Amino acid sequence: MSLQQPFHIVLVEPEIPPNTGNIARLCGATGTVLHLVGKLGFSTDDRYLKRAGLDYWSEVDIRYWDDLESLQRAFPEGRFIYTSKKAPKSYLEFGFRPGDFIVFGKETKGLPEELIEANPETAVRIPIIGKVRSLNLSTSAGIVLYEALRQTGALEGA
Repeated sequence: MSLQQPFHIVLVEPEIPPNTGNIARLCGATGTVLHLVGKLGFSTDDRYLKRAGLDYWSEVDIRYWDDLESLQRAFPEGRFIYTSKKAPKSYLEFGFRPGDFIVFGKETKGLPEELIEANPETAVRIPIIGKVRSLNLSTSAGIVLYEALRQTGALEGA
């Protein structure tokens, strides 16, 4: 599978190494660029991070940014999709396009509420049925990314 314009997963201040490792593997398996933003809650040499990514780590295009604004300035034409349980619409109601940047916040706090409120047209949530308050970060990234890939036809013939 190869996209003309790959998707981008953006993790803002991720805290748990195995989540980031699993997302790195997801990115490697889908040709998605992984952006790590801000202060990480671990070293990228962490053995748990590497173990989750196993021998796929070299297959991932990983880029590091001091803050989200720097990333956005580097890609002024990029469309940033913000994920939050407080977003107004489901990811299933959103029309993804190749090249989109899908942004996830840190495991304990998510993205700042002000960011979601300032971008209601590009803020999405994953519906949760029942009393569980949230999903694991790597699970969430997989759910949203594969919907984006499905919508854009990237999975056809894969």
